[in-house]
Amino acid sequence: MMPNETPQAPTLPDLSDLNRQDWEIGLRDLGAELGEYIEIDADHHVLQLGRGDRLLVTFEAAADIRNNQDLGLPQGLVLARELDATVLVVLCMRPTWFRAAAVYAFFDALTDEGVFDDYEHVCFFGAGLGGYAAAAFSVAAPGADVIAISPQATLDPRLTEWDPRFVGMRRRSFNDRYGYAPAMAEAARHVLVLYNPDEELEAMHAALFARPSDPAGITRFRCRHMGRDLPSMLADLRILPRMVRLALHAELDLPAFARLYRERRNHAPYLRTLLAETEELDRPKLITWLAGSVLTRKQMPVMRRALERVAARADSASAAQ
Repeated sequence: MMPNETPQAPTLPDLSDLNRQDWEIGLRDLGAELGEYIEIDADHHVLQLGRGDRLLVTFEAAADIRNNQDLGLPQGLVLARELDATVLVVLCMRPTWFRAAAVYAFFDALTDEGVFDDYEHVCFFGAGLGGYAAAAFSVAAPGADVIAISPQATLDPRLTEWDPRFVGMRRRSFNDRYGYAPAMAEAARHVLVLYNPDEELEAMHAALFARPSDPAGITRFRCRHMGRDLPSMLADLRILPRMVRLALHAELDLPAFARLYRERRNHAPYLRTLLAETEELDRPKLITWLAGSVLTRKQMPVMRRALERVAARADSASAAQ
């Protein structure tokens, strides 16, 4: 995995609509043709592509890739193609949170061989269980950047007994190596944790990432009104490639992300969610301001109808007086 000064963007195949077996074969063939495919153990595989001098390490679940990703490809491959970066995609074939001795040994070997030192900069990226792993394994490359979307901090029931979503993982150890993600991320240059504060459990995990001793080293950014699936909403905004590019150049900070995040102001799904929540609060003046502001930038019939409903209510109230 040595960087090269003349990166070439690979042509990626379409693996969507394939059954599970053919999908795995497609990834193996892609690795054999353009990079490397390693089966760490039955549950964890690694795909490495690209020849850039900056390294993107992503942690992804097979189910999420097959259900949500365009072309049926790991998100890391699509991002790296746009960024001319080397990508190391670590896959879990079932939701293990990458808690396995073989995965630890794999990252130990990368550290011992100085692989991360061969790159100008390294970014660890993941969402959900991948966000947990991105933070946890970033300790293998001190000084790296981390982008963790809706991450869990740990599933150790002694710390997160309040989270009932992943009861089946409570028997797996989160107390041995690469265990508690917030502590493992302390060696990173910068950690960006994105979460929706409207999702209580998500916000509680994000709170565990606070770093009182070094507040400049971590940014927890509240992505309100983005629904239950924040990773998909951010992907729909098409800002992820620019986020990762900044991180790969050690330039991603709060102001830089905030500028990118302004794209949501023209993102129809976000605006519809915001309108629905505003209407639920029954705030006519706020609805009028929101709909009017959006309609000055773009045509959205749902906003026009919202204004009409507010006007009709006002007319009815006047007539009743």
